[in-house]
Amino acid sequence: MKQLLLDIQPVSAPSLDNFVAGKNAEAISSIRAALAGKETRFIYLWGEPGSGKSHLLAACKAHGIMVSDDVHLLDNDAQIELFNTFNRLKESGGMLITAGRHAPSQMGLRDDLATRLAWGLVYQLHPLTDKEKAEALKTHAEERGMKLPTEVIDYCLRHLRRDLPTLMAVLDALDEWSLTEKKPVTVPMLKKLLQLNLEI
Repeated sequence: MKQLLLDIQPVSAPSLDNFVAGKNAEAISSIRAALAGKETRFIYLWGEPGSGKSHLLAACKAHGIMVSDDVHLLDNDAQIELFNTFNRLKESGGMLITAGRHAPSQMGLRDDLATRLAWGLVYQLHPLTDKEKAEALKTHAEERGMKLPTEVIDYCLRHLRRDLPTLMAVLDALDEWSLTEKKPVTVPMLKKLLQLNLEI
């Protein structure tokens, strides 16, 4: 019996194109405008874990933009350093995208840094709802030409890690296996895939 090669690929590198906006379309639009030199050079993103802050900062960093994530965790010295970075970039015409858990004034940061964080555009990022995740998975499946039953999506949302990159990676592996085995995608097939890839 041939061995099944179940290849759950590494997650794609974060980009603005593979970020599912949901309720965050305005923030994405402003980031795109800033990258094109058409808008403010300072943007601060805040929201709960899983809302996409780190994804967007990684996407901006790939464009050569300076970023600072998790500013709520910075100690006093790091806060002073970020404050000085703001001032340097303001003088030199540079750009900075920052992110933290809460709005600038609600994290107990130094007043001077909190003021700098609020200088440019400030956006609260909202996590995707289950309905938005389901829509994103359906779209992803359609782009691959994959027939994806609703019950498979429901199972993924109930039993897997709920971040979208993981869900997409599992779908991709499921699609590959389905094509290899020449069988339709089903919940039992998904369960078998997951049993053989316990790290997911």
